[in-house]
Amino acid sequence: MIGTPAIPRTILSRLGWAIADAWVITLRDLTHWARQPGAVIASTLLFPIMIVLMFGYLLGGAMTVPGGGDYRDFLMPGMFAMTMVFGIGATLTAVSADAARGVTDRFRSMPMAASAVITGRAAADMLNSVAALVVLAGCGLGVGWQPHRGLAPALGAFGLLLLLRFAFLWIGVYLGLTFYANPEAVTAVRTLEFPIGFFGNPFVAVSAMPAWLGDIAQWNPLSSTVSAARQLFGDPIGARPSWITYHAVLMAVAWPLLLIAVFLPLSLHRYRHLSR
Repeated sequence: MIGTPAIPRTILSRLGWAIADAWVITLRDLTHWARQPGAVIASTLLFPIMIVLMFGYLLGGAMTVPGGGDYRDFLMPGMFAMTMVFGIGATLTAVSADAARGVTDRFRSMPMAASAVITGRAAADMLNSVAALVVLAGCGLGVGWQPHRGLAPALGAFGLLLLLRFAFLWIGVYLGLTFYANPEAVTAVRTLEFPIGFFGNPFVAVSAMPAWLGDIAQWNPLSSTVSAARQLFGDPIGARPSWITYHAVLMAVAWPLLLIAVFLPLSLHRYRHLSR
């Protein structure tokens, strides 16, 4: 008869146990993608490419960048960041579906690390986001965009984009664990992606907006990441001079860290008290 595995007691053994369990959950989520390639292709390939082509060619001809510059160079960092924002919905949907079907409660009843379920989900979503950025960068190169400041600043820009995705990921986890019992609420909450994305500077320069709207847009965490990415890629910025514009890279680090500090503990607390 096989007994229940002994729970590791030392710090290192518990850490190794947690990492191993989280990797199992990550592989589970990756297996779901392999079995549902249509959804992955639509979200990772078709949708971002369609948006790039639509804004770059259909609407880009009517768009001008304040201060000069090619609109497609201006657009691509915004599209990278928008892809990170729309990852909130993917995380929210996956987390709420597992919680609603009782899968999450089943995992919690098993002899596994308590953190493995949500850290495994986070790892899988970050891998998905890396793939999405690779695809979108390839699409950008195809339409004429390219980094102008070299490899190191470009890698820094992609790092800031993934940091933003990591912060938004925990928003998705928390919302998914909070609203999983109400599918209508999950659908409604997903609309939060649109004000976060469009009340910012991905598609239109802040300096081209009315003053009151520009003030709101430039303090959107998304806008700081977009502005920082444009600076690091050497693309047109199109922003009006302000403190937050001059310190875009700093704010592109500070905003995600603040969101992580708020929503990571909230997600862990909600997970521990699920179904209570």
